[in-house]
Amino acid sequence: MKIAFLDTKTMGDVPNLNIFKEFGEVKFYPLTSPADTLDRLKSIDIAITCKVVIDKPLMQLLPHLKLICVAATGTNNIDLSHAKENGIVVKNVSGYSTNSVAQATFSLILALLNHNSYFDNYVKSGEYAMNDMFTHIDKTVSELYGKQFGIIGLGNIGKRVAEIANAFGCKICYYSTSGKNKNNKYDRVELDHLLKISDIVSIHCPLNESTRNLISYEKLKLMKPASIMINTSRGGIVDEAGLAKALNENVITGAGFDVFSKEPIELENPLLKITDKEKIIFSPHSAWTSFESRKLLIEKIALNIREYLNEHPVI
Repeated sequence: MKIAFLDTKTMGDVPNLNIFKEFGEVKFYPLTSPADTLDRLKSIDIAITCKVVIDKPLMQLLPHLKLICVAATGTNNIDLSHAKENGIVVKNVSGYSTNSVAQATFSLILALLNHNSYFDNYVKSGEYAMNDMFTHIDKTVSELYGKQFGIIGLGNIGKRVAEIANAFGCKICYYSTSGKNKNNKYDRVELDHLLKISDIVSIHCPLNESTRNLISYEKLKLMKPASIMINTSRGGIVDEAGLAKALNENVITGAGFDVFSKEPIELENPLLKITDKEKIIFSPHSAWTSFESRKLLIEKIALNIREYLNEHPVI
């Protein structure tokens, strides 16, 4: 069995990467450019990819390819229709980053509500040492307790975020982007109503044709002036120019974003041009990247390969 992992750099330094050697001959590539993809896959039975695109024209040139393992949940980098038509099995991974993303979501929320960067800088700059009293209250800190917490998308991560928000004493409501999600624990509401009543809006839905630019400037105008928006899901769900405009006009008070429409973020992204930099806090699509999450992801990819080989014992 010949296996190629096309972009191991996206996994970082995990101790269990060699688990794939139990299935046969494995080649590891830190990153793979489009120009190199064909050459690296032409004799391969199993391809493992996080972000490398495997489309129809490429698959047509890969007669040995039998299984594509996506080292992520989203499969938008694979031509699923062509794979199915040609008997190429595609397996993705879900549930590996639930705790990591939920934790990162609250790190963004708490950083905004507690003004962590401002207070850290205040102490490190020496200003606190020159203060005439023991505390500093020029920045208003807000509590999570009692806040209305709106969740867009109540899948595995959305549910975990709801549980944590509930532990903080928040009131929970959610909007199902697919219309299929029903959870009797929390109030299910329509999107406009969620935006109007929520103090915190946290996005946890997939990016697809129905969610692309779901949150426009007009939608943001429905929100409370003191509210904040968090996106640790996918770039493209929020119109970035609209959000920048809303923050500059004080339509909402703050935002925390881990994901962007183009990644890495472009220098001309309007979110980098916001006048008051304290209104927005960023992380570089790293919400999912806890050590535990990446290690579990590798284990689940191996499980997918094992399951495939049990179903197809003769290659």
